Amino acid sequence: MERCLCEAVFDLIPTYSNAAEDRADSLLGSYPNPDPIVAALKIYIDVMLPGKMSPGTIEKEELGVYLLRRLSHGWRLLRPEIERAIPFRWLGEAARTEGPPSPVNARNESQRLMREFTRSLPRIRKLVIEDVRAAYDGDPAALTYAEVQLAYPGLLAITSHRLAHEFYRLNVPVVPRIMSEWTHSQTGVDIHPGAEIGHSFFIDHATGVVVGETTRIGNNVKIYQGVTLGAKSFPLDEHGRPIKHIKRHPTVEDNVVIYANATILGGDTVIGNGSTIGGNVFLMESVPPNSFVAYHHPELHIKQRLPTES
Repeated sequence: MERCLCEAVFDLIPTYSNAAEDRADSLLGSYPNPDPIVAALKIYIDVMLPGKMSPGTIEKEELGVYLLRRLSHGWRLLRPEIERAIPFRWLGEAARTEGPPSPVNARNESQRLMREFTRSLPRIRKLVIEDVRAAYDGDPAALTYAEVQLAYPGLLAITSHRLAHEFYRLNVPVVPRIMSEWTHSQTGVDIHPGAEIGHSFFIDHATGVVVGETTRIGNNVKIYQGVTLGAKSFPLDEHGRPIKHIKRHPTVEDNVVIYANATILGGDTVIGNGSTIGGNVFLMESVPPNSFVAYHHPELHIKQRLPTES
């Protein structure tokens, strides 16, 4: 056994020298830890929706004390992971520019980023409140705001996304994607942290929704389960690699409804203000404002089952 293991180690070691195109192997062992990142995300979700991730705890203390304690805990968990993530920002910049990136003190930068993120929380909280109202107003099955906050996976998905998006906007690498993938595993909703989403957003039933990185969604938009806002193709550079940071995903303007299992693709595709996209539609072109787009099967057969039929 020992010989077999030694041979495996001997063969493995060369694969770590320059296996990754972005030289991430040079940071082996320095990756951010997903566990404290997810724990911090849950804390910030609790700040947005008190009691969502830790029901009953707020009853034991005043709101101000509760928020201060939660924010302090979140900071302690997340700041070191952002510090570990900062070098991956440099790797990404080096891949896009000529020459080495400008050096940054990772610890000081992580402190600055946490301050910026913390200052953004009141603004994010206002957006989340509007999302709660949109879900309550948009679903006749929702009987109370508490039901929406505690039970609706779509609200959990958008709340988590708004937090992750702020880190994405601040150019924090790795961390927001870990947040979004945890949310994906919990809710079945896959929203890239780069997607820009306006106020009063509602995802009904949630499961199977995919929203790509460069998607832009306006205000008062409602989408149903199984909707995909994706890329039509992946433009390649002279080396045959996908070109990063270009508009690849659709723009959905204000007051749009997209029904279940619709697929909308392409960075040039714009869904005009006030439009309705029907279920199972496959769309790769823009539609003007106030459009109704529906899938029409050439024939629809309806058979009434007789009582004697099993």
